[in-house]
Amino acid sequence: MFKSYLQRREEEKRVREAGRLPPGQSLTQKFPVLHYGPVPRFDPAAWDLRVWGEVVKDVRWTWDEFNRLPRTRLKMDVHCVTRWSKFDTEWEGVSVRTLIDQGLIELRPAAKYVLQHAEYGFTVNLPLEVVLADNFLLATHYNGEPITPDHGYPLRGVVGYIPGRDELSTPYFWKGAKWLRGLEFMAQDRMGFWEQAGYHNEADAWKEQRFG
Repeated sequence: MFKSYLQRREEEKRVREAGRLPPGQSLTQKFPVLHYGPVPRFDPAAWDLRVWGEVVKDVRWTWDEFNRLPRTRLKMDVHCVTRWSKFDTEWEGVSVRTLIDQGLIELRPAAKYVLQHAEYGFTVNLPLEVVLADNFLLATHYNGEPITPDHGYPLRGVVGYIPGRDELSTPYFWKGAKWLRGLEFMAQDRMGFWEQAGYHNEADAWKEQRFG
């Protein structure tokens, strides 16, 4: 146990010196589970992902259709508002930017924000530029395996820090919704579940924007 502790401290020192550990954060080698409410049951025959709002045409994909969309792999550091950080996590899924670039989603000029809709009515909001950035993904896999149910299976939004890409905004990890079921593109911002409860609307990990 003491050896593991020393290894964690050494790794934490390494990422801090590399400028990858935001203020107030500490490294974890585990993957803590944090969410509000129960883990929903997944029925692939009934599941769909809807896209609506400030789009030219509403879109709906079944689970089979979603898994045939263009795939993206991404490695990044993720930072939780509860002060743990996990480094070099590997994700696979679908990039919203790719869906738009390939004409699978057509935005209206008024689209400026996105509200992620998840199971049980849970919501998370983000500016459009963050959702379209390289460090946001609609993820189905983590470290080469399907995401586990308690981490958002079958689909979750993920957002984090790509080392060396300091120009990208890095929100805390809650800004990617578990058990995702829809994307609503909006002209005006609308706060999500945790934002309405007092969490910071922008949630920049490097600025320690934890609470509003």
